[in-house]
Amino acid sequence: MFPREPIPAGDVVLRELLKTDAEAIARGCQDPDIIRYIPTVPVPYGLDDALTYVGELAPADWNRGGASFAIADAATGDWLGNIGIKPLGVRGAGEIGYLLAPWARGRGVAAAAARALTEWAFAQGVHRVELVANVENVASQRVAMAAGFRREGVQRGADPRRGGGHDDVAGFARLATDSGEPQRPYLPGLPGGSLSDGVVRLAPLTLDDAGAYQELMSEPEVLRYGVPPEAPLMEDTLSRCRYTAMWWLSGERAELGVRDAVTGEFAGHIQLTNIAQPLGQAMVGYSLARRFRGRGLMTRAVVLLADWAFTSTPLFRLVAGTAPENVPSHRVLERAGFTREALIRSLLPGPGGTRLDDLQWARTR
Repeated sequence: MFPREPIPAGDVVLRELLKTDAEAIARGCQDPDIIRYIPTVPVPYGLDDALTYVGELAPADWNRGGASFAIADAATGDWLGNIGIKPLGVRGAGEIGYLLAPWARGRGVAAAAARALTEWAFAQGVHRVELVANVENVASQRVAMAAGFRREGVQRGADPRRGGGHDDVAGFARLATDSGEPQRPYLPGLPGGSLSDGVVRLAPLTLDDAGAYQELMSEPEVLRYGVPPEAPLMEDTLSRCRYTAMWWLSGERAELGVRDAVTGEFAGHIQLTNIAQPLGQAMVGYSLARRFRGRGLMTRAVVLLADWAFTSTPLFRLVAGTAPENVPSHRVLERAGFTREALIRSLLPGPGGTRLDDLQWARTR
């Protein structure tokens, strides 16, 4: 059993929940993000629900061998959120979870609380503390990284979804032997959320782009040079759009839509994949819808992405691959400052079990 004691955490303190917290809890738990990512929160959430949580559910967590705290302002005692640790699993690891009121966000409160609770658990003899966050809940993933947790992968279908079904979660963990240093994103966010030269605009894919992306990837010319040369399932496209922000934060890949900067129309797709952080290298890939071709949009997109990568990230080298006969793509890369490096024979899977050559290009910082 964990000791029932307050835990200092800088400007906040973790303490037991009080009946006087109920009104603030009821107000905070009406937040759309809490409703979205914590399906056990009743909807609508009222004062009676908050009193039940304080008087029954939180004490039950303690009785089962876990711990349930309020995150409170250290100076005023005001409730800012909840945080707790579940009873230890069969392997002796604990799992923490938290929610934060909308009015307490943006000042490091959740990260400070998660760090303090984790280090307190280590002091109680716990050797490993885990944390999971919905793949779309990038704010919670940032909290985990700021609290020194390392991302360990994706757990498929691990998160019950409100209304039925399950979502994927990003899994994080800290060991008692870890340094606890904050984990810094390898890829910073784009300035203002996008890149633009006034003609094209690049911004991370979202679920709103799924239909246009699926249509693009089903065009015959795009299919011809795709790897593999087949259209994705709509389910895979939706997953790509849901994962985009998590991939970016983890430094795994960057997926962006290419838009006409004037009209806002979705014109194409560009990505950084195969990011090898120890090498400082990533691969550029792109596709442009037929009706937008011949205007130099993709050249502009590649230049924008490459210039950002070389000025804002640790990347030193960008590579790209094209079919030897795909002359329009060769021209895009040449105009964007890439040079030919090698022809790799039978590298790529082709239609009907065939193998295709790949003409490789590179641009360095």
